[in-house]
Amino acid sequence: MALVSCIGLAGPTASGKSAASLAIAQRWPVEIISVDSALVYRGMDIGTAKPTAAELAQVPHHLINILDPLQSYSAADFVRDTTRLVGEINGRRRTALLVGGTMLYFKALLVGLDDMPQADAAVRASIDARAAALGWPALHDELQRVDPVTAARLPPLDSQRIQRALEVFEVSGRPLSSFQTGRTHNPDSPLAPEHLISLEPRDRAWLHARIAQRFDAMLAEGFMIEVKRLRARGDLSTDLPSMRCVGYRQAWDLLDAYGNTLKPAQVAELRELGVAATRQLAKRQLTWLRSMPQRRVIACDAPDALACVLESVQTLLGAPT
Repeated sequence: MALVSCIGLAGPTASGKSAASLAIAQRWPVEIISVDSALVYRGMDIGTAKPTAAELAQVPHHLINILDPLQSYSAADFVRDTTRLVGEINGRRRTALLVGGTMLYFKALLVGLDDMPQADAAVRASIDARAAALGWPALHDELQRVDPVTAARLPPLDSQRIQRALEVFEVSGRPLSSFQTGRTHNPDSPLAPEHLISLEPRDRAWLHARIAQRFDAMLAEGFMIEVKRLRARGDLSTDLPSMRCVGYRQAWDLLDAYGNTLKPAQVAELRELGVAATRQLAKRQLTWLRSMPQRRVIACDAPDALACVLESVQTLLGAPT
């Protein structure tokens, strides 16, 4: 069978992607490319469920621990780096296995990117100041007036996306929706749409239980120590993409509100907020996935989920050697 240049393994958070990717790597000659906007950052290990040192040693991984949390990493950066890495991995007669849950990255690779305005720090600061004074729902109302198409798909508290949509309008004078061309395929993509395997639950309650278990495990492993270490640097804030990651943002805000030592009731509040935010993330991830009709869907809550993943990989790569 001819070499498939790359395979995608997507799914919402806590759907079992990491375990499945390692099982694939034990059977076929692959190298893993992380499709995760949080795993790129050094020092953010527990809250991102980053692979352990032992797991990283089992198979080559790429796009993990490549940036300091002060830096930013865009979908365009991901497409550029991944396209280069797929070529290098194929040159070693191996298949690139793209694994993660940052659906914007998958979509950028599969569909391509629209030529949108660059970020403007001054404009963002102005938007953040208005949000601090008025609240994000008020800015969502503002977005509704200038870009109703984008506002209709964003919840009133989705601060990161509301901020970006308003920024694009203020920088360019055009709504964000006018830059989104509705393309369905990028002919230059190294990933074919039919080579995307998607782990999706039949029962949302199953996923919610795993999300709660994962957050409890993070807290037990020292997540708050990790966040305090990042805060102690003195040069990070929730204005940065790294610190807006789910879990980190909620922990940071509670430490701002209550001080550097949280009482048990405040830790319980963090758990509630973190689990709720992670559920919302999973909901958005599933919405993204449903916009990719050619994906191969596997029920991640089925008893034979891993066997089904391996069977799908075998149809693409042939039997393990």
